Amino acid sequence: MNPYPNPDASGRGPLLLSLLLLAALAATALLARPLLPVDETRYVSAAWEMWLRGDFLVPFKNGEPYSHKPPFMFWMFHAGWALFGVNDWWPRLVLPLFSAGALLLTYRLARRLWPQHAGLGGQAALILASSLLWIVFSTAVMFDVMLAFWLLFGMHGVLAAADGKRRGFVMMGIAIGMGVLTKGPVVLLDLLPVAVLAPWWNPGLSRKATSNLNGQMPMKDRLSWGRWYGGLVLAVLLGAVIALAWAIPAGMSGGEAYRNAIFWGQTADRMVDSFAHQRPIWWYLPLLPVVLFPWFVWPGLWKSLIHHVREGLDRGTRFCLAWMLPVFIAFTFISGKQPHYLVPLFPAFALLAARVLADRPGSRVGLPALLAAVLGAALILAASGQIAAVGKQVAVLPPLWPGVLLMLLALLAWAAGRRGFPPVLNLSLLGAASLALLQLAAMRSIDPLYEIKPMAQAIRQIQREGRPVANVAKYHAQYQFLGRLDTPLVQLVGAETAPWLAAHPEGYAVIYLKDSQDKDTITARHKQAYRGGAAVLVDARTAAELLAAGVVK
Repeated sequence: MNPYPNPDASGRGPLLLSLLLLAALAATALLARPLLPVDETRYVSAAWEMWLRGDFLVPFKNGEPYSHKPPFMFWMFHAGWALFGVNDWWPRLVLPLFSAGALLLTYRLARRLWPQHAGLGGQAALILASSLLWIVFSTAVMFDVMLAFWLLFGMHGVLAAADGKRRGFVMMGIAIGMGVLTKGPVVLLDLLPVAVLAPWWNPGLSRKATSNLNGQMPMKDRLSWGRWYGGLVLAVLLGAVIALAWAIPAGMSGGEAYRNAIFWGQTADRMVDSFAHQRPIWWYLPLLPVVLFPWFVWPGLWKSLIHHVREGLDRGTRFCLAWMLPVFIAFTFISGKQPHYLVPLFPAFALLAARVLADRPGSRVGLPALLAAVLGAALILAASGQIAAVGKQVAVLPPLWPGVLLMLLALLAWAAGRRGFPPVLNLSLLGAASLALLQLAAMRSIDPLYEIKPMAQAIRQIQREGRPVANVAKYHAQYQFLGRLDTPLVQLVGAETAPWLAAHPEGYAVIYLKDSQDKDTITARHKQAYRGGAAVLVDARTAAELLAAGVVK
């Protein structure tokens, strides 16, 4: 007999716990690390330059229109700054808030897919909130969790439309439009496969609408294929209208180069480049045990899945597979692979996992607990200086206590599993604790390498003196927001560097050194370790000498 019965059949208890875990992990991220260059700092800087200009149509990066990303996330930053004033913390809370919204939408989606299993929504939210990559990008200034939120909104629309409700197509159109404004046309790849495959997962679709017993109008839960696919076309058109409501005035305002980039360069060109096979087709497979830790490595999940397949796939399970598998297969063939591209698929995985575990949950969590213990042991070895590669890459060695605590928690999870403790709760706590302790262990080790706010403030001081500042490397606008800079930096790359330094003897330059120890002998306005090397802010003459000495990256 299970000594730990589930007292909350509605799933609200696990949902609340998932939100609490998310809040704790967001607080840990705020405490443990700064805004990381170059991605996080670039995106916040783009929003800052829009705010500074009072231009909320066209994002800017270092004074030039920035066409690589649409503006919705930047608008969310502006909304918070309008309420609370410009600050560093609001942009770091936007993504956790959207992640919380995604958890709520996942909870509701499970209740629509399996109304006879009321508690699955909370279980799915808990699985999602403790999956490693979801946690990472729920606390990072990136676009993928926000895109997942709109995708989940669209999935509610798919189900509503499949139930014969016209508003479902409107919801899909809104999701497509907002998804494009969040991260571009990739939302079509995420959303449309499950809608196109509706005849497979939804038995209510047929070649012709069927009549009820009295020969009256077609039954509400029946929809012909023609009406279904016609509705999808209208949803895509609605999404296009929403996206174009921004893109057309933005293109007119941003100039010809920006207009060409957002209407062509970010769609057709990227699709062509994405099939250049830069990464092998199998690249995602070895990442899955890591990005979906602890769930992917738990044998109990796979045993439950096999059992469920043998018993027969229900409508909700088919829905999740139609959502997840075609998109994953498509991403394996697209060469431009990044781990976070898979984030919008995680809610489908969480829903599927919650469903199959409802039939045969198991309890023992030996392998995930063992791997967590191995991670704890690795942290202990790193803290004691036994891993040479870590010692060379960090400013100081991490503390010992996170590794010790993680090993103890892994042992506790293993023991609780043997006693029949609910596995979803057990593994959720273990997964969240693993990432939190890993971040706390790395906090003082990586802060000096990635905390660039002091450099940004030093640049601001020089600019206020009326002196120009150049960045001797490709510049990602990483200093613009953190320094609240209102003047772009000069980007110097290759042969253009020496002439600029000679022409601006009163100017300063940010130089990136190969060896962090080289900074100790350099006279600079500011110097610090930076991403495996060092960054120094020096006058033009010193910058030219460093370039001649060959110590620059």
